[in-house]
Amino acid sequence: MNKMNIAVIGTGRMGSVHVRNLVRKIPEANLVAICDIRLEVAQALAEELGIPRVVADYHELLADPSITAVLIATSTDTHWFIVRDAAQAGKHIFCEKPLALDLPSIDVALAAVDAAGVKLQVGFNRRFDPAFRRVHDLVASGAIGRPCILHIISRDPEPPSVEYARASGGMYLDMTIHDFDMARFQVGEVDEVYAMGSVLVAPWLAEAGDVDTDVVTLRFANGALGVIDNSRQAVYGYDQRLEVFCSAGTAQAENEAVDTVVVGDRSGYHAALPPRFFMQRYPETYVNEVREFIACVQEDRTPSVTGRDGRLSVVLGYAALKSYRENRPVKLSEIAAL
Repeated sequence: MNKMNIAVIGTGRMGSVHVRNLVRKIPEANLVAICDIRLEVAQALAEELGIPRVVADYHELLADPSITAVLIATSTDTHWFIVRDAAQAGKHIFCEKPLALDLPSIDVALAAVDAAGVKLQVGFNRRFDPAFRRVHDLVASGAIGRPCILHIISRDPEPPSVEYARASGGMYLDMTIHDFDMARFQVGEVDEVYAMGSVLVAPWLAEAGDVDTDVVTLRFANGALGVIDNSRQAVYGYDQRLEVFCSAGTAQAENEAVDTVVVGDRSGYHAALPPRFFMQRYPETYVNEVREFIACVQEDRTPSVTGRDGRLSVVLGYAALKSYRENRPVKLSEIAAL
């Protein structure tokens, strides 16, 4: 097997997940270096996993001709210019979502990728969940008719801090952004968004101008309709479900559970809770998405989650935010050229 030399930039929560996966679960990869401005954090990870090189400045990695690709998992505000710099250095790029929280920065990054002719894959990992992909494949096959209604339920187990909400872009650009990408993956392009939101479980989020509960309705270009419902506090666990109702049937993906044991007693039947959070619910998706990225580079294929997909998810986020603030449906064309 020809292994691809790859480096990881950013070794925080998501970066460390990718680093461990690359070393332990992705045989196609040769992780040659990691980078973090907090050098001591990266060094501890490198010592744990036997990674030969650690740097604090990502430019050192971009200057190394032996490195074919980089995986970017730094803070959101740095994604776009690291993508730009990596593209200009001729590196293929896997970048965590979102590419940026503003469209001009995304456009600069994508222009650099196009000019360099390198691969760019954006980290919308839920597309690589086996259940969600099975729903997609069923719908795309036409076996259950034309898509009519999409329903996505995505609820976190507990709300974030106000500091996190401010830095992440808030509900629509941080949490619902995954559901916007999933909606496009399942049904197709979205034409119009109408969002309603409230602060019902985490009053401190109001300080950031954010909401903790939202319902978003979608009108797709193909005429189908969609509903996304989000909450920052599902006390029973990480709630992840979807349904695509079609003209000749329906395809549903239900919650996974910690185990499949059902206990019956005098008070009724009892089943296990869903996984606690995304690391427990989606571990294999983070492996699957990076393996596809490596295959796309090695086989000269376009990744299934492109820079355009990353951009459109942010356009949808801003359309939802505008709709919430103005209390009206918003067409995506009001936000940016598509």
